[in-house]
Amino acid sequence: VYNATPTWGVSVGDALGVADPVLTQHLHQHQGQTFSFLGIRVSSPLSLVVNGKRPPASALAPPRLALSNPSAPP
Repeated sequence: VYNATPTWGVSVGDALGVADPVLTQHLHQHQGQTFSFLGIRVSSPLSLVVNGKRPPASALAPPRLALSNPSAPP
């Protein structure tokens, strides 16, 4: 689950409700093989319902900003 803290997750057998999912078909080729699969994205783990309950606010990972400047000297 994207944007979830490492300490929160779902387990096999959990009932999962997904509000406003975005379904995307992925198609990748690598070393002569083709991989095709569906992906489901939601805006936040807080929009899920797991076993009839919303996840706690602590399930949402804090935002991180990563900057890079390839032209900067090492």
